[in-house]
Amino acid sequence: IGGNVCTRPCGFCSVPKGKTTALEIDEPERVAEAAERLGLRYVVITSVTRDDLPDGGADHWYDTVRAVRNRTGADVEVLTPDFMGNRAAISRVVEARPDVFNHNTETVPRLYHKVRRNAEYQRTLDLLKQVKDEAPEMPTKSGLMLGLGETREELLEVFSDLREVGCDMLTLGQYLQPTPDQLPVVRFVPPEEFDEIGDLARKLGFAIVASGP
Repeated sequence: IGGNVCTRPCGFCSVPKGKTTALEIDEPERVAEAAERLGLRYVVITSVTRDDLPDGGADHWYDTVRAVRNRTGADVEVLTPDFMGNRAAISRVVEARPDVFNHNTETVPRLYHKVRRNAEYQRTLDLLKQVKDEAPEMPTKSGLMLGLGETREELLEVFSDLREVGCDMLTLGQYLQPTPDQLPVVRFVPPEEFDEIGDLARKLGFAIVASGP
């Protein structure tokens, strides 16, 4: 949701960057209609990052979650940007009562400057902590891409940090280069290594870990 142009120049992503357009007021209802026509029982909503909007699009998020649930009764997972750390915006999305609140960490702190430019590792942790503080019963979730040059030790530190802020679910997948303009793959992680890393994450207490290429 929120258009197809992003305000962040992340190194891994091929979504167009540049001048954004105004939010489409009827988009929440159109998303809900699409979910209904598809017969979906579980809906994941995500968006581009809209740093150009005062609330990062939080009200639009709220309207979309509510529209989908009201029309379909489906469970709704949100996969949000960081809203520049705007606590009121994050609270607004929490108020929509999504069934799962997902915000991706994407990679280890050392690689943020090229993988998640204009994002901050601590801001991601703070967002996940705020959600858990405001809605302790709401499952929180985060994900990382592997194969960008991270080490196992760095991954384990991130897993530990995520558990410290109460993150319940973790997804780990292989980074793939979308086009020649994005960051190259440093390494293809073999399936058995994904299994090992997933087991290490489970030992830290995540309720659910999905780890594979």
